[in-house]
Amino acid sequence: MDGGIWAAFLGASVLLTLMPGPDILFVIAQSVSGSPRDGSAVALGLCTGLLAHISAAALGVSAVVYRSSAAIEAVEFLGAAYLLYLAWQAWRSSSIPAAEAGHGEVEAAPAETGGSRPTFGRLYRRGILMNVMNPKVSLFFIAFLPQFVTPGGGPVAVQLAVLGVTFLLQALAIFHVVALAAGKLGRQWIRGTAARRRTARMEAAVYVLLAAYMLLMHVGG
Repeated sequence: MDGGIWAAFLGASVLLTLMPGPDILFVIAQSVSGSPRDGSAVALGLCTGLLAHISAAALGVSAVVYRSSAAIEAVEFLGAAYLLYLAWQAWRSSSIPAAEAGHGEVEAAPAETGGSRPTFGRLYRRGILMNVMNPKVSLFFIAFLPQFVTPGGGPVAVQLAVLGVTFLLQALAIFHVVALAAGKLGRQWIRGTAARRRTARMEAAVYVLLAAYMLLMHVGG
């Protein structure tokens, strides 16, 4: 693979990752409402989910699956339903009295107050599901990766795999930086029960918007 083409791909990937989209908004929502650790767990899960899409694209499986509109619709609706479930959970947590949440008016992030926040493993799995249940990611790789394949640069599947892993690693790095920044802002902003309740409801709103985005993309695509 040509080094110049790889560098161009890396630059394009960074720009695409930084653009507001479901994944980065998901990381921000978890980091602000919980902690940088929560955002990092979700980021790791999202990038683990990318492995499935990258493998499918490299092996040509995605192109075959996309011929079944019924299968794609089922996955899209499942993904939207899962996001609405997360929205319900976040909204419900905003109604929990301060005494049940932990310490009432304390100056700490929600993840430190009462143990009601999801564990690292649960957030990691949540990230995987969020990514795998978005078939648009596979479509993105089908359309994006082949543009940077070098004729005569080696087996196409290997080149696609290298490009896919490159995208994954830069996305993981960016998501972790975003998680740290958003989590730090969250610690400064979320102080007291009222602020935590407001943030939980904003988190629920983000999930609803992401679900709507997936459904609108389905209608438009």
